[in-house]
Parts: sequence; structure tokens; C-alpha cells
Amino acid sequence: MYVFVYGTLTDRERVDEVLEPDTDAFAGEATLEGFHRVDGRYPTLAPGGHVVGRLLEVDDYALRRLDRYESVDSGLYVRVTVPFDAERGEAAVYVGDPSRLGLEAVDWPAGPTLESQVRRYVAEAEPTLVRGA
Repeated sequence: MYVFVYGTLTDRERVDEVLEPDTDAFAGEATLEGFHRVDGRYPTLAPGGHVVGRLLEVDDYALRRLDRYESVDSGLYVRVTVPFDAERGEAAVYVGDPSRLGLEAVDWPAGPTLESQVRRYVAEAEPTLVRGA
């Protein structure tokens, strides 16, 4: 599976800490259209614009480690998928909770949880991930 990263996980040393050392998960640069980066305590995404980042190619074990790093279980970040060219299908993207990251409110569609709001945005706005920056 591919994962699009745009913050601390764009650093090879950080990825080595989160995954296993000498794991070459980097699969090139990419641009996510339909989201832009905002910086709080940690970076996150908000609707609109575009953000340049990197792709990681990971297995299920590494994905669970990334979920743990991004504190998905506690709701700090949610993981959603976005379309990624026809031959690859989808890529995972982590989106942080703006209120927990010290940011002003982000204008997500209505919904009971951040995850439902982000998923609704993805379904309605149809953001896309393209290889290259």
C-alpha cells in the first residue's frame, strides 16, 4: 500500500525510527491535489489547494506502525484513502484533528466526527494524488 506523507515522515531518519532501520519505504515524490498543509503543533491537512510530499510503500505491519505513530487510536489523526492513478488505485493519507493540534477550526463538511467529515470531503471533492512534485 502507498501512504502519502507531508510532514515529519518526509524525513528518512524519522521513517527509520518509526519503521525498521534500513527499510527503504520511500517511493518518490507526489502532490496531493484538493488538500493543503497547515501547521500547528504538528502539520495536518485542510480542504482545498495542494500539498507536495513523499510516498511511502508499506506492508500491513508497517501501516500499523504508522497508525501508532500518528496516534490514530486516540483520534489525533485519522487515516483516509484518496485516489492514486489508475494502476495504483488508492493511497492512505493522515489528517490531524485541528483542535488537538492547536489550530483554528478547519472548514470540513458537517459530520459527527473528524473521520466522517474528512471522508465526506474526500467523497464530495474527489482529491487526487499524482506522482511527482
